[in-house]
Amino acid sequence: MQYSLVDLNQISQEEFTEALGAIFEHTPDIARRTWDDRPFASTADLHAKMVTVVSAMTDAEKLALIQAHPDLGSKAKMAEASVSEQTGVGLDRLSVEEFDRFQFLNRSYREKFGFPFIAAVKKHTKTSILEAFKSRLDNSPETEMQQALAEICEIARFRIESAIRN
Repeated sequence: MQYSLVDLNQISQEEFTEALGAIFEHTPDIARRTWDDRPFASTADLHAKMVTVVSAMTDAEKLALIQAHPDLGSKAKMAEASVSEQTGVGLDRLSVEEFDRFQFLNRSYREKFGFPFIAAVKKHTKTSILEAFKSRLDNSPETEMQQALAEICEIARFRIESAIRN
């Protein structure tokens, strides 16, 4: 269901959390905390305020947010928005070789960093995702945590834009 900013600025915290709780993968508490920052002047303002909530989270909360995301190209059960995003770039139609490559990179990444590889797939192709995997495996854990959170915030921006009508 789509909402208008007028609606979002007027509904209860419970309704707001229900409406936007899926913007950040399996982390409705971000929407709940953002409700206090109403009114929102625009979708960009709403996004910025949600990102501020993420920035203020503890390291443990940030790690839980990252870990809430599915592996790219996996067949694991995932949130509806993730399914749609991964389908849009063809990750649901991988060849056997591509699937094996994604699984190998997912495992390598998780072994090194302890959380899944995150990419805002709407701005990628299968090829560019694989290239990002390879280059980001060289990052330090601190750099990669920051990159994962930046990607999550970009994913949230796309989701907000889809959830709000003008």
